[in-house]
Amino acid sequence: MIEGVNDPMTRLVLPLLLLACAAGGAAAQSDDAAYCKKLGDYATRYLGDAGGNGGTRPDFDIVDAVNKCNKGDTAAGIAALEKKIRSKGFTPPAR
Repeated sequence: MIEGVNDPMTRLVLPLLLLACAAGGAAAQSDDAAYCKKLGDYATRYLGDAGGNGGTRPDFDIVDAVNKCNKGDTAAGIAALEKKIRSKGFTPPAR
């Protein structure tokens, strides 16, 4: 048996620490998803091609990166969008 596990304070604190760690990871994923959306919107607005309705439409690289973000692969989506934005001489927006 692990020493100290029967201690009431340990039994209270350990689950709380685990819960806090899990919540922190979810918040980071949410932040990454929000940033990915922000980058996708930025890239579409400033780097997109002229659309038929007077707006802009994203090119295939932007669409692919946004799709990665939507599927949960935010790291790859963010990297691709930041690279695309920088390659056109723009600075990505702040997180």
